[in-house]
Order: sequence, then C-alpha cells, then structure tokens
Amino acid sequence: MAKNVTFIIPYLRQNPKPYIRYLSIATETQQQQHLISKVADEVCEIIRTRPRWENTLISQFPSFNFFDPRFFNEVLKLQNNAFLSLRFFNWLTSNSGYSPDPISCKSLFNALVEFKASAVAKSFLESFPLFNPDPDSLASLICCLGDDGLVDDVINLFAKLKSLGVCPSIVTWNAAISGAVRVKRTDVVWNVYGEMMDSGVVADAETAGCLIQACCIDNNVDGGYELFRQIFDRGVVPDNVALNTLIRGLAKDGRHDRLSEVLHLMIEKNHNPDILTYQEIVYGLCKYGKGVEAYRIFNELKARGYGPDRVMYTTMIHGLCKMRQVEKAKNLWFEMIQKGILPNEYTYNVLIHGYCRIYAIEEALKLQKEMYHRGYKLNTVNYNTLIAGLCKNRKIKEACVLFEEMSQNGVARDVLTYNSLIRGLCREGDLAKSQLLFEEILAHGLQPSNSSYTPFIEQLCRLEKTQQALGLLTDMMNRGVEPSIYNRECIIDGLCREGSPIEGMHWLSEMLDRKLIPRPKIFLTLFQSLLQQDELDAALAVLNSMLPLGYLLSKIAYCSLVSKLCSADSNHVEMLLQDIISDRQIS
Repeated sequence: MAKNVTFIIPYLRQNPKPYIRYLSIATETQQQQHLISKVADEVCEIIRTRPRWENTLISQFPSFNFFDPRFFNEVLKLQNNAFLSLRFFNWLTSNSGYSPDPISCKSLFNALVEFKASAVAKSFLESFPLFNPDPDSLASLICCLGDDGLVDDVINLFAKLKSLGVCPSIVTWNAAISGAVRVKRTDVVWNVYGEMMDSGVVADAETAGCLIQACCIDNNVDGGYELFRQIFDRGVVPDNVALNTLIRGLAKDGRHDRLSEVLHLMIEKNHNPDILTYQEIVYGLCKYGKGVEAYRIFNELKARGYGPDRVMYTTMIHGLCKMRQVEKAKNLWFEMIQKGILPNEYTYNVLIHGYCRIYAIEEALKLQKEMYHRGYKLNTVNYNTLIAGLCKNRKIKEACVLFEEMSQNGVARDVLTYNSLIRGLCREGDLAKSQLLFEEILAHGLQPSNSSYTPFIEQLCRLEKTQQALGLLTDMMNRGVEPSIYNRECIIDGLCREGSPIEGMHWLSEMLDRKLIPRPKIFLTLFQSLLQQDELDAALAVLNSMLPLGYLLSKIAYCSLVSKLCSADSNHVEMLLQDIISDRQIS
C-alpha cells in the first residue's frame, strides 16, 4: 500500500490540474446532493402538512430542478410514506417536460408493494405500461393481491410472469391459491393449482390445506377428506385452519364417523388439536343435533388436560339446552364459575333460553335478576328470549311489562320482539292489541317478517274471517314477504270452515303446482268438506293427489266416501274411483 502512495504523489505533483478538476467536480456533486437533500426535506414537510401544495410548490423553489431523478428518490426515502410519495410523483408527471425514469418507477412501485397497497401498485403498473418491474417485485405484488382477495388481478400478473419466462416460487403460488380460498373463488383455486402442477412445482402442506378448504367450499367434503387422508399418509399435516374447515364440513354433513377419525389421526401423529379445533368439533356437533357426541368429546378434551374457555362452555351449555338437558347444562355453568370463568351476556342468555324451553320460567327470571345484579345490562337478545319464553308460558302480562321496560331502559326492540308478543296476544285472542303492535312495527320502519303475519292469519281463519286473512296475505306479498306452506294451509282450513271447499281446492292446486306439499291433515279436511257438499269429483281429485304422496284416508273418511258413492246414482263417479284405484295398482 505504501509503495502505491509514493507512486501517486509524485504524479500528482507533476500533474496538478486533473486532480484539481476532479476535486472541483466532486465538490460540485456533493453540493448538488446537499441541495437536493435540503430541498427534499423541506418538500416532505410541505407535503405532510399543507393542503393543495401542488399549486404553490414551484413558486416556493423557483430555481430548483424538480425533474432531477435523484430528487424524487430522495423524497421517497425521506418521506417514508408510499401514498404521499405517489401523490408527489403524480404531480411531477402532470408537469410538461417530465418523463419518469425507470429507477424512480421501480423505487415507487417497490415502496407501494412493501406498503401492502396492492390495488394502488396494480393501478401504477397500468398507468405506466412501459415500466417493467423485477420478477421478484411482481411476485410480491401477487402475494399482496392474494391477501386482499383480488384474484382476477392475480391471474393477470401470473400471465405477465409467464410472458417473462419466470416460474413463481411455491410461496407465490400459495399466496394466489389462499387468496382465492379467502374469497371463495374455487374456480380460481383449481385453475391456478392446475397451472402450478403443469409448471412442475411441488405442492406443500399449505397448498394441500388450501385445496381441502376449497373442497369444503364446493360442498365436496368427501373430496376434502380423501385429500386429507392422502397427504396424511405421506406424513404431511395441513394447518389447523384447513383441519377446522374440514371438521366443520364433516359436522354439517353429519359425517361424524369421519370427523372422529380425523380427530384421532391428528392425535395419533402427535399433531394434537388446539382448543379452536375442539371448539369447531363441539360447535358443529351441537349445531347439527349430535349433542351427546359433543358432550362426550367435551369431557374427553378436559381429561386430556385442555382448559375449555368461556366460548366452549357456552357452546356446550347451549347444546345441552337444545336437548332439554338443562340440569347438565346447569352443572357445567357452576363448573365454569368454579374455574374462575365468569359467564357473559350470551352465556346467561343461553341458559335462560334453556329454562324457557322446559317451561321453567321462574328459573329463567331468577337468572335474569342475577345477571342484572352482576352488572350486565340486558340487551335486545336477552329481552327477546325472556319475552318469547313468557309468551310460550302464557304469561302475557309479564311479557308486556318487559316489553315496556325495554323502552324505558333504552333497549331497541326488533321484529323478533314484536313477533313474540304478537303471537302471544293472538293466542289469547287479543287481536286488537296485536294489530296495534303490528302498526308499531311499520311506524318504526321495521320490515315485518312472515312470523309477523302468521298469528293473525291463523286466528282469522279459525274465526272464519278468511277474507281478512287473504287481505293480509296480499299485503304480505306486496311487502316482499313470501307466504309459508303453513299460511296457505290456514287459508284452505279457513275456507273449509266457511263452507267454501271449492275455493280451497284452487289453493291446493296452486300449492301443488309450486311443489309445496301440505300436511295430511289439510288434505283430509278438504276431502271431508267436499264430501259434505256432495262435490264428489273434486273430492276424488283430492284423493288422487293424496295417494302418490303416501297419504291415506282415515277409516271414517273411507266410510263417508263409500256412503256417498252408494247414495249417488252416477256411473261417472264410479269410473273416476276405478281409475284412481287402477292407477295406484299400476304404480
């Protein structure tokens, strides 16, 4: 090193001018960079703090060259905010004479991607079609777009990578597939996965987990299960998100044998399910009517050392209450409290609802008072549960007191609140007060549901005021509420009560045309009413509609039919009956 120095120094002494010129250039460059940094710092402050700075920026720095590429990159570095930098970039491009350079475009694009501004970064690409980002930057954008669920844009960028001759990494493929799963675009999942296989990229556990979820989204739970078995046999275990999705699907489809198998396979491979997995299992089993199995697994997880949280306790209490096993639910309630897990409003509501189901309304009211003393304020759901329970127990006065209490405590009433009270009042025959409540629903801008109308239609038909019920049915349909099968059954029953079975026959025909099947009781009521009016052709038509559905006449109805046929001097009726019988024999 010393030898080199002694060689250079004499040379510089003999040739001083090139060295001075070099120092001069270097000093000038440093001065320019210092000026760029100083102005960039001031501009960043202006951009951050002043509105509409675009109108005054040039006048504040009249002799400065904003178009120097170094300046934008300095602003981008100092600003550390991709959106503000983009705004400044857009201002630059709006000035005539400025042409974005590749380095500035690349720096800004990378900053937007790093900032997770996927939609903005994509728009930036579209605005500058001549700009070609690095493949790694495109791959990062694909990951961001996948996270945001913009799967169509992901497909377009994959095509762009393909045109560049670049094969994305497994991370990029997985980001695209998981993004499509997130927005339930399984068509994209399978297309991208197909391209991935064609590219020779080997799937990993994350890929398999996404495919399992896609199968479940497509209601192909068996396919998801088979895929799980295939990868599990190869020692690949998907993440718990995929497993929980599969477990949820198996519970929904009633495949509890396979659900149990998945659970035991996980344990066998030392991939112990987490508390969320167990929660999915218990919730799914309870929801789909397998509370006994849910309770067994719930006790099993406690034996394995898991500590159920409040959500799982509440789920299991709810499941037991649905099975009317309220005593077991109450035992879990006390077990939860002994472990230091206090019930919340929802837990209280679940047990209150359980007491209401078994008509233990006094216990439900005690629990409501306890809830209040613990500092919980009753919400709309709590009030609805109690009001519905009181109405079912024919304690209408108490229900009305709670209804008024809601208003006094500032708790909003919803359609369910009104529906429960309307149903209870109609059952007691108080149609006038029920009507006032219905008008209140409309006055408060709430949308009445089918349950808002049904109690009125039911009672009016029983009171042989079927025309008024038909008016309500029309009003219901005008408000976009679809009448139920039960609504139509009430109309047929009401018409028969009023001696208009032929009109009831028209309603039956309309129901059958819509593939709506009434209960056997309605067929029988209509049949007997037609016989009473000697409408034998119509009665036999009803019989002809009943038999293919597996509905049979009662012994009394058959006797009535034979009696009518014997008293009727009509070969036509006998021929109709023979046709019906022969058709049934042929079928």
